[in-house]
Amino acid sequence: MSTANQSLLGKETPYCAQYDASLLFPIPRIEKRAELDIDESSLPFTGLDIWTAYEVSWLNAKGKPIVRVAEFAFQVDSPNLIESKSFKLYLNSFNGTRFESEEEVVSLMEKDLSVASGGPVAVEFKPLTGHELLFGDVAGENLDDLDIDVDLYQVDSSLLQLEDEEVDDETLNSHLLKSNCLVTAQPDWGSVVIRYSGRKINREALLKYIISFREHNEFHEQCVERIYMDIMRQCKPTHLTVYARYVRRGGLDINPYRSNFEDEFDISRTIRQ
Repeated sequence: MSTANQSLLGKETPYCAQYDASLLFPIPRIEKRAELDIDESSLPFTGLDIWTAYEVSWLNAKGKPIVRVAEFAFQVDSPNLIESKSFKLYLNSFNGTRFESEEEVVSLMEKDLSVASGGPVAVEFKPLTGHELLFGDVAGENLDDLDIDVDLYQVDSSLLQLEDEEVDDETLNSHLLKSNCLVTAQPDWGSVVIRYSGRKINREALLKYIISFREHNEFHEQCVERIYMDIMRQCKPTHLTVYARYVRRGGLDINPYRSNFEDEFDISRTIRQ
């Protein structure tokens, strides 16, 4: 049994409105990385897992509710990811708890999440007034209008094919990424961006590969790492970036990013989020 099956996912859970850091459930990344032959001591990529939470609230010292949108940045080399239901329950535990200041809440969340994940976590709160949360388009050329026959909905890296020509840099995207939760098998919908240089990847084959995740059960972060490793092994690009924007579920969206050459990236919120 994997660690994920021991979490609260898919189980009836009481609502807790008083702060409780013990609700966080870490899952070792090594469990799935070992499956992909990823050496944790020398990762083949850098990146972040960017979580956006739209249901963050607490009480100020006078008992008045404060509401924020929050963004959490988890380091790719942290030993653990956080199971999403436990993260939601943890955030809910702030709802009925009084704090002296917003800074106190930020500091506490950074401390708790850093302990649970095993690496530093940056937390940023965004007010709901005084700015605009604009939607962005994912980078690159979209593949979704390609006229292809599809009959495979389980991941198969052998679908990936190369063309003869070289490309200096190409960025492609698709909104047809769908996978399922590793534990509950509930659907996870997302958009994926692939930026690479090297031999040209056959676009029809790449779209079929992306669609092959449709009945695959894995967490968001693990799917992105699988896409990265499959493309690297099958297509051998010199440079590769893979990131995905997943549709919000339970008040959270998760947006993993992996690259062997980019430290800065545009990971704008999309219309589906």
